[in-house]
Amino acid sequence: MTHINSLDPGASPLDYYGFELRRHREAAGLTQRQLGDILNYTGSLVGQIETARKVPTPEFSERADAALGTDGMFSRLVELVLRSRLPAWFQQVAELEMRATDISSFQTHMVLGLLQTPGYARAVLGALDQTDLEDRTAVRLARQRVFEKGEPPVFWAVLSEAALYMEIGGWGVMRAQLAHLLAFEGNPRINIQVLPFSAGAHAGLTGSFNLYRFVSDPTIVYTESYGTGHPTANPDTVRDCSLRYDHLRAAALSVKDSAMLIRRVMEERYGEQRDSGGDPVAQVVSQ
Repeated sequence: MTHINSLDPGASPLDYYGFELRRHREAAGLTQRQLGDILNYTGSLVGQIETARKVPTPEFSERADAALGTDGMFSRLVELVLRSRLPAWFQQVAELEMRATDISSFQTHMVLGLLQTPGYARAVLGALDQTDLEDRTAVRLARQRVFEKGEPPVFWAVLSEAALYMEIGGWGVMRAQLAHLLAFEGNPRINIQVLPFSAGAHAGLTGSFNLYRFVSDPTIVYTESYGTGHPTANPDTVRDCSLRYDHLRAAALSVKDSAMLIRRVMEERYGEQRDSGGDPVAQVVSQ
């Protein structure tokens, strides 16, 4: 456990955040409990963040900026904190997401992180490891703030139909996840296509991959294996994956038809559950 008096602000972005939060809170003459009351969080949570035992969220940071008059400092700093908490091998990918003008993704079996709901992300990340699960979930979801930029990337996702049927997190989580995908209908910068089972053999059988395009830098292809990522700007690989992606988009359902399929699966597979007597069963939907 980190002792508050020995917290080294130079140890990490998280330590620096905690050091600054404590410094500004004390300068304002507030106890941890008082600041927590103002922010609508517990004093215990404030203390955990100040001692680098808990990862702050963007929401916490916005409230802290408003309460302590720090002119957006914590909101800017939390971006560094969250990025630093990503696995070392994935941090470069998070930077690519933030810089890219166009992102194209193909996923073979699940919804990709940039489109996941909290419940779905929690289920994926906690499948084998529950350690610091809430913090790791918050870190993953923070990547979605890329869509809140002044000029967000044009995002194109091709999902295998299998991603709609793999019941990750249970009935409620899946219904909420599919509803979240449908929420992007009409957004010209976020486009979702489903590659149906009927497509048969297709150009993505070798696995999932992402393409990141930039204003002036070379296009990057990113693939993953267990515990590591593989970004490359090799022209031959980029050319091959770009061609594969064009064929995947051509084989996939249109954006409109994809939404229709998602909606049908959501209602038919994850619709209202009933007991043996035909009465609705209460479901807890985890966002």
